[in-house]
Amino acid sequence: MTDTVISSATREVVIGFDRPFVIIGERINPTGRKILAAEMAAGDFTRVEADAHAQVEAGAHMLDVNAGIPLADEPAILARAIQLVQSITDVPLSIDSSIVAALAAGLAVYKGKALVNSVTGEDERLEAVLPLIKRYGAAVIAISNDETGISQDPDVRFAVARKIVERASDYGIPACDVVVDPLVMPVGAVNQAGVQVMRLVHRLRTELKVNTSCGASNISFGLPNRDGINSAFLTMAMSAGMTSAITNPLHVEVVKAILGADVMLGHDPDCARWIRRFREAPLPGAAGSEPVRGRREGGHRRRPV
Repeated sequence: MTDTVISSATREVVIGFDRPFVIIGERINPTGRKILAAEMAAGDFTRVEADAHAQVEAGAHMLDVNAGIPLADEPAILARAIQLVQSITDVPLSIDSSIVAALAAGLAVYKGKALVNSVTGEDERLEAVLPLIKRYGAAVIAISNDETGISQDPDVRFAVARKIVERASDYGIPACDVVVDPLVMPVGAVNQAGVQVMRLVHRLRTELKVNTSCGASNISFGLPNRDGINSAFLTMAMSAGMTSAITNPLHVEVVKAILGADVMLGHDPDCARWIRRFREAPLPGAAGSEPVRGRREGGHRRRPV
């Protein structure tokens, strides 16, 4: 069994094969959110704080924090965002940046064991990011592409993932601290995208024995009723062996699909999490509640025919 342990100063989350699926909230990301980007660049983190609270309340087990704003001081903004989020919630964080200096700044202020998002298979990127992972005792998301780009062949992506896991081992980073992203392409553009991911996730679990994650909403890009596609994708990916995903916990249909899949896969003993989340409030007249009053005082009931 492979367990990837991520933690804040006070809370631990474990990503694992036979454990409940881990939802990583995606909302603290200025990409495509002009208002959020402008606010963060100006030092206003009010929306970041609101997004953090809302996602945790909706069921996120972790939060992804990104500060990728063009022409802004990303290392400083990311570090400040991480400190703020850690001051208002105790869920562990994924530190998300393509800039190595920003990852270093985020790791320097992070309290606990972070998940770093991400490293790819390019040699230059591996040499820059993996020493940081080792230095700070973090875990890392490994993206299955390299200098040649994103292959449509799942076997090529698997080979890139294996390269990253092996290179991490050279730096003293165990496979349990490498969470592989198989790269989810839009199924509207690449008709076999779902099939490719299911095949790859199965191999990553059974052969490399690593945990997996992805940007789940990529699968539905450009399609109507995206929550329907995302929900179908995640339940099937979980069945294939996927153990976590970066997604939006505010989309109730998606969260229901994830929790339901956990029940079906035996990852929710006695359906306890499902029951806690969806148990209905006692109906009026039930034991311990107030007596039910009729619709109308003195009203007549319909007689049986």
